[in-house]
Amino acid sequence: MKRIVLLFGICLFAFSCKNQQNIVVAKTYQEPQDPNPTKNEDWLLVSNALQASIASTNIRFLRREVPKITPQNSWSGTAWKGERISLQLVLWSTDSLTKVNTKISDFKSDKGQIISSENATINFVKYVITDEFGEGCGYRKPEDFASSLAADVLEPVSSYAIKARETRPVWVTIEIPQNATAGSYQSTFTLHIEGQKSKQFQLNLNVVDRVLPVATDWKFHLDLWQNPYAVSRYHNVKPWSPEHIALLKPLMKRLADAGQKVITVSLNKRPWGGQTFDQFEAMIEWKKKKDGTWEYNYSIFDTWVQMMMDLGIKKQISCYSMVPWGNEFYYFDENENKEIKISAAPGTPAYEALWIPFLEQFKIHLEQKGWNTITRIAMDERGPEEMKAMLQLLNRYAPEFGVSFADNHKSYKLYPNDLKDMSVAFGHPVDAGDLLQRRENDYVSTHYVCCTDSFPNTFTFSPPAEGVFIGWYTMAADFDGFLRWAYNSWTENPLQDSRFRAWPAGDTYIVYPNNRTSIRFETLREGIQDAEKIRILRAHFAENKMTTELNQLNTIVQKFDRTSKPENLEKLLKEAKNELNILAENKF
Repeated sequence: MKRIVLLFGICLFAFSCKNQQNIVVAKTYQEPQDPNPTKNEDWLLVSNALQASIASTNIRFLRREVPKITPQNSWSGTAWKGERISLQLVLWSTDSLTKVNTKISDFKSDKGQIISSENATINFVKYVITDEFGEGCGYRKPEDFASSLAADVLEPVSSYAIKARETRPVWVTIEIPQNATAGSYQSTFTLHIEGQKSKQFQLNLNVVDRVLPVATDWKFHLDLWQNPYAVSRYHNVKPWSPEHIALLKPLMKRLADAGQKVITVSLNKRPWGGQTFDQFEAMIEWKKKKDGTWEYNYSIFDTWVQMMMDLGIKKQISCYSMVPWGNEFYYFDENENKEIKISAAPGTPAYEALWIPFLEQFKIHLEQKGWNTITRIAMDERGPEEMKAMLQLLNRYAPEFGVSFADNHKSYKLYPNDLKDMSVAFGHPVDAGDLLQRRENDYVSTHYVCCTDSFPNTFTFSPPAEGVFIGWYTMAADFDGFLRWAYNSWTENPLQDSRFRAWPAGDTYIVYPNNRTSIRFETLREGIQDAEKIRILRAHFAENKMTTELNQLNTIVQKFDRTSKPENLEKLLKEAKNELNILAENKF
């Protein structure tokens, strides 16, 4: 009997030791201090020990506040083969410091099929300083806008140290293999807690027997402008050095994996003036020789474009700009042995003297590379008079290029045959007849949001569901895709403070250094996936004359043809997604 008791005691001690084991947490950067710290008495009502729950991905939790949710220990999601799906958990504690480690088991079906846990990525969500919309566009002083911490950065670590009176979300992404077997799968998310009993959460995944193509084959025309110079500055490496290229590749591969179609090129220096923290340099070196002729070095341009194409971004090259902000241009003058800045407005002799020789040589270079048919001369919200003069010159010397234009002047009506890629401001829909005519011409028609739009947007304070809404609106308004001016035009310290000297916080970037993604980017990508699924189902129903199903799908989608925020956007999206998945099960 004593021996039994002794063995029981040893087992109990071993179990206790196992739960008391030291957890070594992953190294990570230090978050910013809360710019608006306040005492929250709700923490006095929280029980000792770490609390944890499954939560909606539409919630952007506050670090200093106790989550106001009904605790859940299970999650259910539905996805197509080839789709990425996300879930969120949230942890909170009153204890001084709690170390945790996480693990996901393989997803197993009742028929024995397995989706490996290697397809799941665990991210602890980190906070960054944000502000508020205010009046939207315009230069701003930080002290004039309410600031706070926003949960946004996804840190790809599976362990963390939770501080006292801190709420810490965990974001999980699951990549469904394209060759997965349709059916119901189960997995377990385990939360190991130092000094406490582990917690487990059941994950239920339903895989629909439909395949989402690889992102590079998506039809959705995504155009997020890239800034390679922000990467070199932040990491303190020489632009276009091997170190710079190595840092760019994974960041741009993430963009390619979201279906990006366009390569952003700066033909000349500062096409948007100095509006970003890191100015855009010229990707082509302009040199005026002593005899007055021009010489152009395309080495940086070629390196950048080829790298992006190798990653899968190869539908379009957008070159900024023949009409830059302020009509300022830069070149090196051999006679004066220095860089020259000139001001040359479209239609003037100085403008023609600058651009005619460039266009003549540039198109020869593009023909040699095989890129001439996918190159566009790109502009951002330029006035009609400047556009008219520029187009007259372009159509004389390089008509094959065509124009990519962010349009807030309805210029597509003035130049219907020139704007091969046109993006209109959100809230300014294009006439249905014009969209139809553009599609027949194989022209691209997208929409964009910027600092003027309080809804929808991708600011660091924007509700995550707004990113998903963008994909649904794109399909409801019959656009080909979406444009946002900044993929990675980082602020000075992007991991600490997303505020900028102009525009609401987060307006200038949507991903973070060292290839960190964000809640904003993942939910935008989710909406793009939904848009692609809608396109696939529409084509399937039309081809198989499934009129009832097609009408049902269009009725669902048309609920999102609106420019004002619905009362309950999260509910509207949830219902639409459920109905979309039900329709996906219908096969001819």
